[in-house]
Amino acid sequence: MKTQFKTIVVSDIHLGTKGSKAKEVVRFLKKYRCENLILNGDIIDGWQLKKSGSWKRKHTRFFNRILKMIDSDNTKVYYLRGNHDDFLDQVLPLKVGNLSIQKDMMYESHGKKYYILHGDVFDSITTNLRWIAYLGDIGYTFLLWLNRQINSYRQKRGLPYYSLSQYVKGKVKSAVSYIDKYEEELAKMAKAKGCDGIICGHIHKAEARMIDGIHYLNSGDWVETMSALAEDHEGNWQLIHYNEIDFAKPNSDHDKIIPIQDHQAYSAVSFQKPNEDIELPPFRF
Repeated sequence: MKTQFKTIVVSDIHLGTKGSKAKEVVRFLKKYRCENLILNGDIIDGWQLKKSGSWKRKHTRFFNRILKMIDSDNTKVYYLRGNHDDFLDQVLPLKVGNLSIQKDMMYESHGKKYYILHGDVFDSITTNLRWIAYLGDIGYTFLLWLNRQINSYRQKRGLPYYSLSQYVKGKVKSAVSYIDKYEEELAKMAKAKGCDGIICGHIHKAEARMIDGIHYLNSGDWVETMSALAEDHEGNWQLIHYNEIDFAKPNSDHDKIIPIQDHQAYSAVSFQKPNEDIELPPFRF
């Protein structure tokens, strides 16, 4: 029997690019059942598809899996727009059966309210200086290509996966400062909206921590980290890393869940669009 969660959040799959781990995310979604699946932006990489990207059968299989979850498990799917799939602006908002496509959302569960968005709203580069963002995207694409070459070499020698881009970001002081500032600004946004927490993606850095009383959650990505967020039926959130899953182990509804934060027990869960937009001054980096 599949392990069942109330909600699973994945983001930054970047379908249409060579770096996308489409097969892995499909395998992950086959292992778990959930009532709600939130696709939190950059699922399809429209930027790369306009340039050198290509659509593969494995990318189509991802959406086949989503449709299967809707049909077989009655999963409600929420696709939130990211900066790389900003082409969705042309159809927002859209609801067809159990599939909703929207910009952002409020999620209430077990007495806690979370604001969910991709997160590029606080990225002054992608929102204000698009040409610089495209230039950075080219550099990141090259870094991922180099990363594949390195890991192909390591795999042949029985060595574990190594993330070159995560190493670079960890060593570059400005990148570390940007990520810290990014997380702090999103926490401020959640507090301004009267929320207990915020769930985002965008920066490809899985995280779960408290920031000034706000529960900050980032689902990571499916290019390198291969991670997702999952909420159990008691309201506990956890980060799940693909490389730590034992796929040989039979699934069970009684699998042990290690909570990120204790929650009080309530019964209601609801989804709604935010009623107001609160603008905070953008930061520069």
